[in-house]
Amino acid sequence: MRTLGLYALALQEVPGGAAAQPAAGLDLVRLIADSSWISKLVLLVLVLFSIASWGVILYKLWALNRAERQSAAFLNVFRQSSKFSEVQAVCRNLTESPLVGIFQAGYAELNSQLRQGAPAQQGTTSRATLKSLAALDRALLRAATIEINKLEDRVTFLATTASITPYIGLFGTVWGIMAAFQGIGVTGSTSLDVVAPGIADALIATAAGLFAAIPAVYFYNHITARVKLLAAEMDDFSLEFLNISERNFT
Repeated sequence: MRTLGLYALALQEVPGGAAAQPAAGLDLVRLIADSSWISKLVLLVLVLFSIASWGVILYKLWALNRAERQSAAFLNVFRQSSKFSEVQAVCRNLTESPLVGIFQAGYAELNSQLRQGAPAQQGTTSRATLKSLAALDRALLRAATIEINKLEDRVTFLATTASITPYIGLFGTVWGIMAAFQGIGVTGSTSLDVVAPGIADALIATAAGLFAAIPAVYFYNHITARVKLLAAEMDDFSLEFLNISERNFT
């Protein structure tokens, strides 16, 4: 027991002993606090990009989930209804669905043409007909473009984050390596105490750039794919609306 006690005491007295290892652990907060102001500025910019991109990601996922759920509900009502007026009545409860915007644009154009083509004399038996199927198609296409733009709103920020943050992190990396070499030049020593702060700044900047870019890349592709599926659903719905209009009003 006395031998073990003397050995432990010797480890505490030796600077490089095993008892001194916990004090040499990586302290990220201390590394950031001791970094240069350029490194802190780089980290601040990357953190702001990361926070903003996560805000866009969470908002778009929430919006897409609502759009998909309400689109499914709207299609169910649309295909079970026998009149467009019945579908119009439920549109106010499904405003997050892009199909609702397309339907309302087509319904408004259809009503406008039918009113213009209605018989001028009262008591006539001829029914109103659709004057221009191409005009109805253009109204649906214009509405679909508006709805796609709504779905893609702010998504380009994720692409910007994914492309620019690695270069901002690379700038911080280069700056940290320059600081390390500058320390070597000033002291004339290549010891760990001289180069460690600059290398630590470089690695932290690299990690921060990747932390901001990787989620932005993944969710940009994920959200874009879901928007494409909704766009395809809008195209199918427009064709279905045109077919019904042509069959019943021409």
